Amino acid sequence: MLVRWLSVIICALVPLAVQAVPFWGATESRAPETPTGELKPGEFVWNAAAAPAGPIVVLVSLDEQRAYVYRNGVEIGVTTISSGKQGHRTPTGVFVILQKDKDHHSSKYNNAAMPYTQRLTWDGVALHAGGLPGYPSSHGCVHLPSKFAEGTVRRIADGHDGCRSR
Repeated sequence: MLVRWLSVIICALVPLAVQAVPFWGATESRAPETPTGELKPGEFVWNAAAAPAGPIVVLVSLDEQRAYVYRNGVEIGVTTISSGKQGHRTPTGVFVILQKDKDHHSSKYNNAAMPYTQRLTWDGVALHAGGLPGYPSSHGCVHLPSKFAEGTVRRIADGHDGCRSR
């Protein structure tokens, strides 16, 4: 009888494990006064109270492997990122957020989970939660810690707020 119940429980839980959304990076913000240079891969600072309203701009520094979030010109967040690896460079320029999808899956890379996607180009470049090894490792997207990506996707307006990559 016990074996039967265990197999029923296992069969019920397996689909949940397959559908689980991956989680990357720290589960909470470091203190607002944390110097940017002290952030380790996957860490971030989020201080939305510093500027509670207004348009948001994300500045991605490919050289620093950091992203800075400004609201009304006031820095409200900074995070470590992972940008495009060699052969898959992250494009530079000024972008608007074309589309957001908190549960996005790639149509290009084996249905890979890309939670909290904020599309920058129609050919697949986006900000989204992803791996953060401390160096460029993506196929051109900007990987963010999951909690940081969740915070930005909730606050950034489609087509209005923007992103600059340099």
